[in-house]
Amino acid sequence: MPRVGREKSESGVYHVMMRGINRQDIFFDVEDKEKFIEILLRYKPVCEYKIYGYCLMSNHIHLLIKEEKETVSQVIKRIGVSYVHWYNMKYERCGHLFQGRFKSENVEDDRYLLVVLRYIHQNPVKAGIIEEAAKYRWSSYAEYVSQKPFVTDIDLVLDLLHPNRKEAVAMFKEFMIKENEDKCLGYESYKEKRMSDKDVRQLIQKLIKSDDIQVIQQMSRNERNKALRHLKEMDISIRQLARVTGLGRRIIEKA
Repeated sequence: MPRVGREKSESGVYHVMMRGINRQDIFFDVEDKEKFIEILLRYKPVCEYKIYGYCLMSNHIHLLIKEEKETVSQVIKRIGVSYVHWYNMKYERCGHLFQGRFKSENVEDDRYLLVVLRYIHQNPVKAGIIEEAAKYRWSSYAEYVSQKPFVTDIDLVLDLLHPNRKEAVAMFKEFMIKENEDKCLGYESYKEKRMSDKDVRQLIQKLIKSDDIQVIQQMSRNERNKALRHLKEMDISIRQLARVTGLGRRIIEKA
């Protein structure tokens, strides 16, 4: 069957989510995240898009973006291709990195724009990575608070909150920490039950037919890679597999 076309946003604003294939990590270190932000910045004058918010997680990305000169599909293709090319060279790999077509939802009014921005900034909190959104380095939150935009176009949101910038920033902070039941794009991901390290360990022991989990390190490359691919297909992250098995991330990522 032919693909269903992406629904056009009348406002031109979209909440976009890009996820790693098989939910694998797409960022392993600071350099990777810095590179992605550099690419976001590089293509802004080319595609003339606006970024109202972003958050980089280990295996997915959230963007609040407005298309201008080019469509959101063209923009995300440029960004994705550029990052994957750099990533594959760095990690000596080939093939896809992102999972199929990116997901998106239309943002048609100011109220929902603020809700989506809060949802994006609270991603690390909901994932249990950090206690406060303000402390997460890899999101647009700090650009709003410092009023020193780097990638983010902060004027629209702050002007919506209050004509006085000091008051607008205060209202921004208050809104970002307000208790909520926001259910935006990707919400279901946080409802999924993740396996504990103990569960993963037991699964690996069953898979390799040994109580000694270190056996996976002595397996032939083909056998080990087959087992690792099976585990990744079960949505177990590369980070967790590395932690439980003692194998290097690159070994798991290349399997």
